[in-house]
Amino acid sequence: MPASDPEKLIAKADKLTKLSLTRWSADWRNATLLYEEAANLFRVAKKNEKAKEAFEKASKGQEMLSSPWDAAKDMESAAALAKELGNWNEVSDFYRRASELYMECGRPQPASDALAKAACALEDTIPDAAVQLYNDASTILEEDGKEQMAFDLYRAASSVYIKLEKYSDAAASLLQLGLAADKCNATNSQCKAYLGAIIVYLYAHDLKQAERCYNDCSQVDAFLRSDQNRCASKLLSAYTEGDIEEIKHLAQSNTVSNLDHVVIKLARKLPTGDVSALKADAAKEEEEPLDENDLT
Repeated sequence: MPASDPEKLIAKADKLTKLSLTRWSADWRNATLLYEEAANLFRVAKKNEKAKEAFEKASKGQEMLSSPWDAAKDMESAAALAKELGNWNEVSDFYRRASELYMECGRPQPASDALAKAACALEDTIPDAAVQLYNDASTILEEDGKEQMAFDLYRAASSVYIKLEKYSDAAASLLQLGLAADKCNATNSQCKAYLGAIIVYLYAHDLKQAERCYNDCSQVDAFLRSDQNRCASKLLSAYTEGDIEEIKHLAQSNTVSNLDHVVIKLARKLPTGDVSALKADAAKEEEEPLDENDLT
């Protein structure tokens, strides 16, 4: 049998895993080696569908041999080929399975990485699934006490949410990044994330939520004393005063220019909506007489 014939390798491996009158137990060790050899030969020959199926079989073989690490590696190879083939549901399923297998080994970092690879692959085709994968990947790292490793995952999730125009979710991801940064004493990343969240709310023309976010974040001493806080405060004042030129000026500031690219793009488009209406609303609130009977 020529070693370069992957079809025959698969046939032989399949035979080794099937029980018969003469074979009372499956030979998964040799079968798995044959599946992996065939998978690599198919991959070199650009026969991606057959390579993917061979890696799936190899992964199952490694599981049968109680080797979850090697099973995860083979499953990741199958996922990468599914990506090449544009089989997006398989991309998600295979990388998730690889992640589970890595967790069986007690290896959260590659488990998280596998989910992040799936998320990256699905951003353009199934963005809702992508953000869920990014969130699950960051959760794995959080639970392992490795919040700093999750910073890029929060940023990626917020970026996808912005593409989906889910601005509240985008801001929430940035606030999660800020919280993770706080646990790592990464003050600069924390303050940039908080300012980013405020800008996202302003882009969504939700001044009240932006102000609420600013007030909540200002409870954190590091943010209260930061350049990002001063920038946010000036932005909110400019909105309240209906000062469009000041808003545009602040959006071009160095403090904003040092934020994540996707947030900078939003800031450069500020203000959105009718800022003069916000000014009128603010003036109306100031003019409303105090009701002495209302003690709330």
